[in-house]
Amino acid sequence: MAVARTEQRPNPASTTTAQANARRSRLAAAAEPPIRPGPSTAVVAIGGASANGCVTLANAHLRLELAPALGGGITRFDWRHEGALVPIFRPCADPGPNTDPNQLACYPLLPYSNRIGNGRFEFSGRAIDVPCNRAGEPLPLHGDGWLDAWTVAEEEAGRVRMTLERNAGKPYSFRAAQTCTLDEATLVVTLDVQNTGDEALPFGLGLHPFLMREPDTELSAAAGGVWLCGDDWLPVRHVPTPPAWQFGVAYPMPSEMVNNAFTGWSGRTSVLWPARRLSLTIAADTDYYVLYAPPGEDFFCFEPVDHPINAVNLPGGGEAHGMTVLAPGERLSREFRFTVERTGEAARRGRPRTRAGAKARARNASR
Repeated sequence: MAVARTEQRPNPASTTTAQANARRSRLAAAAEPPIRPGPSTAVVAIGGASANGCVTLANAHLRLELAPALGGGITRFDWRHEGALVPIFRPCADPGPNTDPNQLACYPLLPYSNRIGNGRFEFSGRAIDVPCNRAGEPLPLHGDGWLDAWTVAEEEAGRVRMTLERNAGKPYSFRAAQTCTLDEATLVVTLDVQNTGDEALPFGLGLHPFLMREPDTELSAAAGGVWLCGDDWLPVRHVPTPPAWQFGVAYPMPSEMVNNAFTGWSGRTSVLWPARRLSLTIAADTDYYVLYAPPGEDFFCFEPVDHPINAVNLPGGGEAHGMTVLAPGERLSREFRFTVERTGEAARRGRPRTRAGAKARARNASR
């Protein structure tokens, strides 16, 4: 006997709930990738050390790989989207003992950023000599943190803390800590340094990320001024930011070489990749950044720092240009945040938008 069946229409509310549950299930699965044995494995579930010494943090949005032995540097920072990893920082292809630090995705800058002219400076009536720290570089560069092995002090899901002891360093003797935390779609990096020497000195902190650069990459990083440099990349003159480098709204990356320190930064910057429909918001409690944008490369460096290049030798010394004088035992801490979003989400939250978008909105408003 045939049984009569009544046609039932789907309930929109239950359909929406089912879709939301399915989406959460996919995100949960993405946050817990399967464990694959073998020496090439760079991630063990959420966090853990791999055979090459890297430590990986992952959640539903981001994946971060750290190499404590390589200057406490980051080897990968990726956005997770539909099962794929989308690089935000330029990834280090094959990290190992002989990896050049400038092949990393990011590394810490401490106890100072960039170059020190003539390898010396005057402070509190004393002549301070700073030795060159890298073969082939005529000047001391970026301090000690990026060239030393760090130690993993704490590790848990979504967070790792590394430490570095330089108690016998000259002229800087210090103890440093670097904490990396994944907070949903935000990577939070906290740098902390303590003067363990016998005398006060000016200290500074920063980060040196290598960001992905594509033909359509745009940068929004308004600043009041910039230090123009000589052939040795040391600053020679401070001027108002020229129009080509104002980056008041998202603007295409400059085609010419840029390797300059910018002043009067708001502490907030946006990088946009329109083709990928992604944006990165960089926020830091600093007033300066260094932009290193070599033409023809697949990366550029946006370095949030608390002082410009060669600050210790600028008029007034480092303390007049953002550095902090630490007496023995005193500490300095800075926080850097990197938030990844889909472009549409960033626009809804009021992030800086492209110049083309601003023009379109102006046209619509005038109608």
